[in-house]
Amino acid sequence: MHLFRVSIFLTLTVMALSCRPDAKQGGGDMAVADTYLTDELSIQHGMELFNRHCASCHNFTANEIGPNLSGVTSEVSKDWLVDYIHDPKAKIDGGDPRAVAHFERYRLYMPGFPQIQGKDMDHLLGFIHKFSEAEKRNTSNRKGGLINPIPEPIPESGLVLDLEEWFTAPPTSPNPLLARINKLDRTGTRLFLADQRGLLYEITWDSVKTYLDIREWMPEFIDAPGFGSGLGNFAFHPEFASNGLFYTTHTEKAGSAPADFALPDSVPARLQWVLTEWESRSPGSDVFSGRKREILRADMVSQIHGFQELTFNPLSKPGNSDYGLLYLGIGDGGAGLGGYPQLCDNPSQIWGSVLCLDPSGTNSANGRYGIPKDNPYAGTAEGLGEVWASGFRNPHRITWDAETGHMFISNIGQHSVEEVNLGLKGADYGWPNREGTFLFDVQANSELVYPVPESGSRYTDPVIQYDHDEGNAVSGGYAYRGEALPLLRGYYVFGDIPRGTVFMSPLTEMEKGQPAPVFRVALESEGRELSLSEISLDARVDLRFAQDAQGELLLFTKNNGKVYRVVGCRDKTL
Repeated sequence: MHLFRVSIFLTLTVMALSCRPDAKQGGGDMAVADTYLTDELSIQHGMELFNRHCASCHNFTANEIGPNLSGVTSEVSKDWLVDYIHDPKAKIDGGDPRAVAHFERYRLYMPGFPQIQGKDMDHLLGFIHKFSEAEKRNTSNRKGGLINPIPEPIPESGLVLDLEEWFTAPPTSPNPLLARINKLDRTGTRLFLADQRGLLYEITWDSVKTYLDIREWMPEFIDAPGFGSGLGNFAFHPEFASNGLFYTTHTEKAGSAPADFALPDSVPARLQWVLTEWESRSPGSDVFSGRKREILRADMVSQIHGFQELTFNPLSKPGNSDYGLLYLGIGDGGAGLGGYPQLCDNPSQIWGSVLCLDPSGTNSANGRYGIPKDNPYAGTAEGLGEVWASGFRNPHRITWDAETGHMFISNIGQHSVEEVNLGLKGADYGWPNREGTFLFDVQANSELVYPVPESGSRYTDPVIQYDHDEGNAVSGGYAYRGEALPLLRGYYVFGDIPRGTVFMSPLTEMEKGQPAPVFRVALESEGRELSLSEISLDARVDLRFAQDAQGELLLFTKNNGKVYRVVGCRDKTL
């Protein structure tokens, strides 16, 4: 759709609001509300269409070349919008009062666009509806929201990864998702895979075998209502082969037991996350037997953004200050936009932070773990001793670069910016006051970000970011230093969870306070260049990254339970 034509269409559409402010315009049964698509992939495509054709003239917070679109879909019926887009001249010649009024003002016919049909129309209107409704919640009356905060498109790298299907995880439900596989990790040369429905598998070259079914040990275990609940994560102690220790996180119903980190009395808890230590009697066994003990338990405002990542620094050696220390990434639990932003960006609370714990220590409040003396708030009144870094919405994955030692923390954004951060002790990454390098305002339009005021800031900016016309939720990856794919060496390889897009960013250009460039990476399977959505036969891919026992790159897709080896990388420009 031509930019000028779309601008006139939206201008005429929005001005229809003035005709009858007491009722929705456009006819139809007013008792039946219009319905619009709300799923993330449809909204993203609608955003792409809007940014391509409309954004230079319209936004949702102020009048520009055209009027702002706040509230338009609740004041003008969907049928009227569709009819007008398809044939505005017919509306005018037929005497429609709104169309006639606009024609008299502008003295021109807007060309019709009957070719805008089906999904394109639904996606565009779904995007406009979501953003216009969100603007009604802009109680701070903040202006200048950015629909497309990073307008430059991500360029192609020219590289193509060759994927080879390795195995499919066993189904744990007869309904999609058949297997909710969420993390694949290694200890020594052994590989393990977690299904959020409560199963921890060991993977060999020819089998997928259950190592632990935590449902048999946790009577209060729940994996519903989804949204990340269930068996969240696992991590093996660096000395697992000798001490048999590993750790898991899982969800239980609210009130299952007293929480070590309870919400304030005025804040209802939706569920609890639990961190557990397991000790195997025989670490070399292919089936767990031994004991467990609870380390800590926390209440959550909602079912989203819980205990996300659980890991040890694989580069740390005996004698290093963080050897044997457990890093736990905790999301905001939905508190940021759930009415409790005070629980976030606050080192005196655990929500929205990365914790660093000594599972062998006892100096915590509950006596079941230790607080490392090198933690930034240990022994101070400025924050919780457990908190290592703060200001995250959803710190989904943490990995390290074997060459530089840099720690990378991927942080899933709200509706504008996805980011990867350098993990720095004591750093504050800003949520819910920042999203990427942009300002976020919980009292404004939650679908938008805003320019950051030109003043000093205590917040640490990401080293990688992309916005939501490129993807929806970042899938944290790895700094590739392997041998099998020399063209990838020196790049951080990551992607987008729903879309399945793979990206790479040069490690040499990642410096504090300066986002590095990002490039797209193509994929192929059996000699054909395909997207992961085509390979997995689903629009929503649910992409994750892993490494095999040799440190080579693996991809897996939660939507179909398949794990892929990356067996080659070529430059298609040569």
